Amino acid sequence: MKNPVQIIEPTAGKSVAVAGNNYRTIVSGKETGGKYAIIDMLVAPGGGPGPHEHPAINETFYVVDGEVEFTTETQKYTAKKGTYINIPANGPVHMFKNKSGSAARLLCTVMPSGMEEMFEQIGQPVANGEFLPLPPPPSPKQMEDLKKVFEKYGQVMHPLDYFD
Repeated sequence: MKNPVQIIEPTAGKSVAVAGNNYRTIVSGKETGGKYAIIDMLVAPGGGPGPHEHPAINETFYVVDGEVEFTTETQKYTAKKGTYINIPANGPVHMFKNKSGSAARLLCTVMPSGMEEMFEQIGQPVANGEFLPLPPPPSPKQMEDLKKVFEKYGQVMHPLDYFD
């Protein structure tokens, strides 16, 4: 028997607020046997993750709307609507930030899955498309706690000033 086709409605899936952004899991690793997950990322103005890397995870982004500035150890690039970014497993330390005045939407695929579970653990449940206020920078204790969660999911967190 063949696996059935999945059709996911535009607002289906869990949405969580992570650092002021809205991340909605479209397809989780539970549905793909851990092979991949797809996350719809609404990135608020000023939002985006700090410097990080994930040695065993391939991560891709397609900019559906808006723009974000991607930074790696070797380059800085403003990714606009229609841009595709592939961060291979064992790729560089990277981050992105929405420096525009309006929300950006990214379609993120991670292979293997797991990052969506990390977002659910560190995020706060919200309605699809809802933004919570951008939180203040984490305290040293919160950074230590986040670092442990990141490590559990194959992520390496770097200091916020890593690229300065």
